[in-house]
Amino acid sequence: MDWYPWSKDAFSEAENSDRPILLSVGYSACHWCHVMAHESFEDLPTAEVMNKYFVNIKVDREERPDIDAIYMEAVMALTGRGGWPMTVFLDTKGKPFHAGTYWPNQPRGGMPSFSQVLEAVHTAWSEQRPALLELGTQLTQRIALQAQLSPTAGLPKADTFDFAIEALLEQHDTEWGGFSGAPKFPQAMNIEALIRSYSRKPEPRNLSAITTTLDAMASGGIADHLGGGFARYSVDEQWRVPHFEKMLYDNALLAQVYLHAWQVFGFERWRCIAEETIEYVLRDLRLPQGGFASAQDADSEGSEGRFYLWEEDEIRAICGSDAQQVIDWYGIIPSGNFEGLNILYRPVRGDLLRPPRIEHARSILLQARNKRIAPALDNKVLTEWNALMLAALTQAAVALSRPDWLTVAIENAEFLLENLRNEDGRWMRSWDQEGGTRHLGYAADLAAIVDAFTRLSEATGEVRWIKEATSTAEQLLDGFSDEINGGFFTTGLDAEALITRPKDILDNAHPSANSLAAFALLRLGSLTGESRFLIAADSVLRLLGNLVLKHPTAFGHLLGALDLNQQGITEIVVTGTRPDLVHAAARKYRPNAILSWGERPPGPLWEGREGDLAWVCRNFTCSEPATTTQELLDQLSDEKDHSL
Repeated sequence: MDWYPWSKDAFSEAENSDRPILLSVGYSACHWCHVMAHESFEDLPTAEVMNKYFVNIKVDREERPDIDAIYMEAVMALTGRGGWPMTVFLDTKGKPFHAGTYWPNQPRGGMPSFSQVLEAVHTAWSEQRPALLELGTQLTQRIALQAQLSPTAGLPKADTFDFAIEALLEQHDTEWGGFSGAPKFPQAMNIEALIRSYSRKPEPRNLSAITTTLDAMASGGIADHLGGGFARYSVDEQWRVPHFEKMLYDNALLAQVYLHAWQVFGFERWRCIAEETIEYVLRDLRLPQGGFASAQDADSEGSEGRFYLWEEDEIRAICGSDAQQVIDWYGIIPSGNFEGLNILYRPVRGDLLRPPRIEHARSILLQARNKRIAPALDNKVLTEWNALMLAALTQAAVALSRPDWLTVAIENAEFLLENLRNEDGRWMRSWDQEGGTRHLGYAADLAAIVDAFTRLSEATGEVRWIKEATSTAEQLLDGFSDEINGGFFTTGLDAEALITRPKDILDNAHPSANSLAAFALLRLGSLTGESRFLIAADSVLRLLGNLVLKHPTAFGHLLGALDLNQQGITEIVVTGTRPDLVHAAARKYRPNAILSWGERPPGPLWEGREGDLAWVCRNFTCSEPATTTQELLDQLSDEKDHSL
């Protein structure tokens, strides 16, 4: 295959040779991307057709989410569905005119073969080009509409958050949890919104939704019961059969949601899941330099999920006298529960605290599994995903009193500062050992960094992290703001021009750039007193507030920003040297609170405040300074805090 990167050279070659562009978008951990690569791209006759009739561009969607987002809109418009591998045919200017996802190497299931598709597109390009160019223009205009969304005159109404929570509960699967049928994605941000709502206003229906979903996921095969962590999604509604790739962002978001659920409800099983998810990331995804790798593949030994599957006889041979108890615990059957082998899961939903014999068996099974050929590691470091993990790790380190985790979090932040910025201080998107830093950072990269560094400042009391968060926020506002409609474009002013400038607004597998920005800027603005940040956050809420009412499951993270805005932020300042007051303020789940302590930061938050005291302010009103932990907790109690 004669692959080009996305580059001016590729488009020049298309123009000069009068050939259309074949754009293939995928990612390392994508099972069907590997299948299509093996069946078609590595097939000599197919490759010859591709090289003869097309200029072929390969893009990693995780490194270039701007390109992926634009052309996924085209795929959805043309086919009604999306996914990866994504295959899009473009004219020489980059406008899409035909698209699909996976095409097999032989016709089957009503699908043509990929070679047939290639020949048909070539014929159409040769004989019906005006019609294709007109279709490309129409699709491009349609794709551009999302970025032209207009804001409302005011902020969302006061009941918008509660209305969205009610809509989430209506869509909740009361039997198996989650918010859709198969395939089922964790949608951690929606659960986070339910926890946020419950912490202020306990409702049995809300508790039921949270418990059902968290227990069903942690009991299902989507959870790795030996090594910790979660797979990307389940192909069935019972969370039983995972799509076996494991992504950094999923595990960051899920570690955080299980942590918060434990803080609110006190269920020990959820604390264990949070800890094991973080331990998985630190063990299997942390790189020696301090960054976190992006993912582990689904495939190993030429088979999807082989690393995680077991025969009953293997279990009996490894576990000895404990084998039958292990077989019963993990739902193992002689014929296998997945293609003749067994996915480990917990048949008794929510019964997740392992007794000693099961814990011993888990340990030796993990040792045995580690002798297998492991799935490939996608070792590129993405700024956004690392920042999501950094935020989760920092919160867990504080809540669970794990100074060792806080040390790892600081090392990760130092790595990002050292390696993911260019010589001008501009944040970048991606880094790996072989190629170094690549691609200008996107709005989501910068917004996630703002949130992570803000939380790191709250955990350490060090002003440097507030300063870094502030400079990153300024870079975000200066380079990505939509001055007309509000919110943030995906790409910066210094980025290359694509057929449209996209705007990331939907919370899907991970938070959108705009949701991340609104949430992070509200918190940072309150810590620094910088009104520019608060105004920018308001612009996101004006832009997207009405959409939340129509599509609540698409804005799970934005709901947190909406709640912050509507309820107001509680400011907690601990002056002097009072670790007891810091601990009292930090250990509980307080989703609408910010904490400043240790080094005196710039801004008005500490003005006129001295001594070994805690100061609590809410809605522009401050309480008398607290001298004891009980006084501080009493002042915070009217937050309707129902956590531990």
